[in-house]
Amino acid sequence: MRKPLALVAVAAAVALTASACGSKPVSTSGSGSSSSAASGSAASFKACMVTDTGGLDDHSFNAESWAGMQDAAKANSNITVQNATSATENDYASNIAGFVSAGCKLIVTVGFAMNDATVASAKKNPTQHYSIVDNTSTAPQVKGLEFNTAQGAFLGGYFAAGMTKTGKVATFGGANYPTVTVYMDGFWEGVQYYNQQHNTKVQVLGWDETKQAGTFDPTQSFTDQAGGKQIAATFQSQGADIVFPVAGGTGIGALAQAQASGGKLNAIWVDDDGFVSNPAYGSVIMTSVTKGIATAVSSAVTDAAAGNFSATPFVGTLANNGTGLAPYHDFESKVPASLTSELSTVKQGIIAGTIKITSKNQPTS
Repeated sequence: MRKPLALVAVAAAVALTASACGSKPVSTSGSGSSSSAASGSAASFKACMVTDTGGLDDHSFNAESWAGMQDAAKANSNITVQNATSATENDYASNIAGFVSAGCKLIVTVGFAMNDATVASAKKNPTQHYSIVDNTSTAPQVKGLEFNTAQGAFLGGYFAAGMTKTGKVATFGGANYPTVTVYMDGFWEGVQYYNQQHNTKVQVLGWDETKQAGTFDPTQSFTDQAGGKQIAATFQSQGADIVFPVAGGTGIGALAQAQASGGKLNAIWVDDDGFVSNPAYGSVIMTSVTKGIATAVSSAVTDAAAGNFSATPFVGTLANNGTGLAPYHDFESKVPASLTSELSTVKQGIIAGTIKITSKNQPTS
């Protein structure tokens, strides 16, 4: 897991036309040389990434995707990586088009919402290769990087049910996307399984898998920290003492509410290890449901650079470390050893298939 990434960490800005991109692209090469990135003379493979609207430093899936791009460049000095951030959904198509024009050999798009723009670009450019985070493959040009986060979130729900003192836990989403609700499904199912195993009645606020209905940020975005804080405050007022925001930057607002609660509310983070990516809120982050985005993106880039591009989808699971639970960090001494042991057993049951997760939002690939 990684600390948040900032633009100062990259080597150089590379200019594309202002009309082509929502923001000026940034690039690095494996050697860290800005000149090779700018001229293209020293790097034989250029991979380019377009973010979703949450921003490059969203402490979540955009940041992890860029980390994977940078890892690929560090592993192979012939790889140069660039990024362009999307201020709004209207920037998706133009950012992708700008990178096609720039000669990027692999374009990585980040987020479920970018599928239409990615597929449309592929149809216009039949020799261009793409990879998309959080969506399925579209043969023969688009490689999907999917994650069955219902599995990791099931463990998160079981954990929350085992740690709550009020008997109420909560979750909410930044937007009503399948890649968001799959987390919420898994969390809900994990709580139900704990209740079955322990004859308890822990309630989940904010989501009902059977109805596919629950709480989402009213702006349907991943940048509304004020909205996330208000949602978490409402859950706290309803008796929840653990909140699981599946909301990127919006979820940081929930962390702020937990921090302000004086111990009445704690949180489970999403996508990366929140204790590392959100150190200011580490004291309220009990654990995180992780998604192995960085590794998947890095592998997609290095494979393509080696001439091994394939549109066969990658699906991250508990078995291949594509999802899971992060360490407890500051809560290590507060988590009963018996609960940790149970979580290990539940994890193996999910991998073996003896514990069935029924979420309809799971990847079908």
